[in-house]
Amino acid sequence: MIQGAGSNVGKSALVAGLCRAARNRGLAVRPFKPQNMSNNAAVTADGGEIGRAQALQAMACGVAPHTDMNPVLLKPETDIGAQVVVHGKRVATARARDYGAMKPALLGAVLESYARLRAGADLVIVEGAGSPAEINLRPRDIANMGFAEAAGLPVVLVGDIDRGGVIAQVVGTRVVLDPADAARIRGFVINKFRGDPALFADGYRMIEARAGWPGFGVVPWFPDAARLPAEDALDVVSTRREGLKVVCPVLSRIANFDDLDPLKLEPGVSVEMIPPGTPLPGDAGLVILPGSKSTRGDLAFLRAQGWDVDLAGHVRRGGRVLGLCGGYQMLGRRVIDEGGVEGEPGETPGLGLLDVDTAMGPEKRLERVSARHVGTGRTVTGYEMHIGRTEGPDRARPFLDIAGRAEGAVSADGRIMGTYLHGLFAEDAFRADFLNGFGVAASGTSYGAEVEAALDALAAHLEAHLDVDGLLRLAAEAR
Repeated sequence: MIQGAGSNVGKSALVAGLCRAARNRGLAVRPFKPQNMSNNAAVTADGGEIGRAQALQAMACGVAPHTDMNPVLLKPETDIGAQVVVHGKRVATARARDYGAMKPALLGAVLESYARLRAGADLVIVEGAGSPAEINLRPRDIANMGFAEAAGLPVVLVGDIDRGGVIAQVVGTRVVLDPADAARIRGFVINKFRGDPALFADGYRMIEARAGWPGFGVVPWFPDAARLPAEDALDVVSTRREGLKVVCPVLSRIANFDDLDPLKLEPGVSVEMIPPGTPLPGDAGLVILPGSKSTRGDLAFLRAQGWDVDLAGHVRRGGRVLGLCGGYQMLGRRVIDEGGVEGEPGETPGLGLLDVDTAMGPEKRLERVSARHVGTGRTVTGYEMHIGRTEGPDRARPFLDIAGRAEGAVSADGRIMGTYLHGLFAEDAFRADFLNGFGVAASGTSYGAEVEAALDALAAHLEAHLDVDGLLRLAAEAR
């Protein structure tokens, strides 16, 4: 099990790289994360949803993503509450203080998934969540040491030297842990080192001496990590360059923002993620409203930034807009949530750029689909992951056709588009056709091949800088 001395220390990428390294050595390997908190999710082969990081790790293993790889997924809807997804299906919306009472029952579901994965693989690499140093969460924990204890797993602790204080991160974790938990940690890894790792030799030895754990290596900064789909909204990045300017406002509950990743590979496209408090650029050619875990909440957030005014100006100047999932819902006249599915019951005015209304409901659509883009006739594959049903006159001009079912909507002038389908731009031919409509010639780059190449490079990077043999020997200790 890989645990972190803090959040965002690079656990997900390390697990993905180790999964690919193990696969390259001929092992049947599977990823596992007992509990994840993320609004960036993926639809699985068995019709559920898991964190995006586990879907990437499954790709690294050469297998399809499955709900057993992330049996508990928390999707924040407010600052104090989240949707609880178990084995791929929404089971409740819980406040943080109430979720703790659910954990003992959830541990059984977590162990069931782990047992199934372990029975079908040579190796399972487990990713923790947050940090075991959050000892206030240790009672009823199912994400870090609580799971490691229940499953009998050796643990490797990861520290992030890029943020500073890595000696305190690792040694401090050792100090605060219960002795039994500290004994479960069998070593540490230093991640994200910039420069010559030999310069940290003294610090590395100090950690070994003060923590009493051996080190498994220092991992230099891996710049190609930016080519891999990110899960944490803190990791959204822009790629500013000459060409078509695509801008995307970073909503407070932004979801599935990796939809834009394939566009970032195109040299003729500048993708700019606009942080709160910053106006949408007036020279944008396309504004993409991304997915959201709380459509009505993010409509209020969007208006608080003044982005509704910026967007109206963009449309008046002849700019185009694409709404994806929650962003599609925002483009309509109204978003109605009578049952309080995403928050307080009520109705919120939309942006009024599409003549449609959305009514939220308890049922969630989770499906991988193949569709035909009505504008170009191009076949695309992707996935739907949403609650709510959208209807109205602009639905007479669908964005997609899914086996005879009209999906999405387009305005009469063709400049405002909305769809529930995620993953559109990962389809290379569709991306080329779409960009051609803006006068941009696509590069011909295969997005899928780029991700595979980045995983191979990450595996080689870890093989060069970590004691991978030693890490794999630890797995034999799992009972």
